Amino acid sequence: MSQPQIETTTTVPIRHQSGTIRRWSAFYKRLAKNKAALVGAAIVLVFVILAIFAPLIAPYDPKLVDMPKKLQTPSAEHWLGTDEMGRDILSRLIFGARVSLTVGVLSTLLGAIIGVFLGIVAGYYGRAIDSVIMRFCDVLLAFPGILLALAIVSILGASTTNVIIAIAFFAIPTFARIVRGSTLSVKKLEYIDAIRAMGSSDSRIIFKHILPNVLSPIIVQSTLYIASAIITASALSFLGLGTQPPTPEWGAMLSDGRHLVRSSPHVTLFPGITILIVVIGFNLFGDGLRDALDPKAKK
Repeated sequence: MSQPQIETTTTVPIRHQSGTIRRWSAFYKRLAKNKAALVGAAIVLVFVILAIFAPLIAPYDPKLVDMPKKLQTPSAEHWLGTDEMGRDILSRLIFGARVSLTVGVLSTLLGAIIGVFLGIVAGYYGRAIDSVIMRFCDVLLAFPGILLALAIVSILGASTTNVIIAIAFFAIPTFARIVRGSTLSVKKLEYIDAIRAMGSSDSRIIFKHILPNVLSPIIVQSTLYIASAIITASALSFLGLGTQPPTPEWGAMLSDGRHLVRSSPHVTLFPGITILIVVIGFNLFGDGLRDALDPKAKK
């Protein structure tokens, strides 16, 4: 007599699991077709591994000063040479990945959380709330991002934490606008009206039905914005308003070697190339995610 009950309880999760597996499999197949996206993903993965295992991978202490060996060109002992204080450039680049990726990810995450909340509230409730939130976003978008970040860091002070706050601040309107537009489209669907008619609360509709349907553009924008955040953080450090010495950071390394461009170009060349490669990696991966998550690409 218990056999029908056993069949009923076991088939539901199996079907749900198989459906999830099929969706992820289809997403991976679409992503795998984009070779540039795979290259970008590989670049990002390599730098993430370097950042996590920096103490094990870096050949030298990035803060170790060795003046007799200053400004050495690339050699077997120092693959990328040394800076004007004799510090190994390769080791500083590897440890610098920790700072740059941390700033990029945390600032994007903070900006996305606030921006997504504002965007959903504006799109769902509309009217006066929508107007106030969007005018606030318009004010922020009226300023170039780097100038707004400069102003915020100048007020708060030069530090890695303040750089994260500054970059996250001008990420808010970008995420808010994207999510607002997606929310306006989703809330007009008939099943949302049906759920509301059944007595579901606004919070349940927003977090259980609208938010999952607007995640795709959020994921894509987050991946692309990390690249922009890394460039901005490097620019602030180049100007002396970001991560402070002796902590290795790519923008600060560019600043330290700017007066040595002619005599020792390797001091600035390698940090610049590193920033370029990471930004390209995130952009390629973000473009691939956008194509893979595009509903029109689904069969």
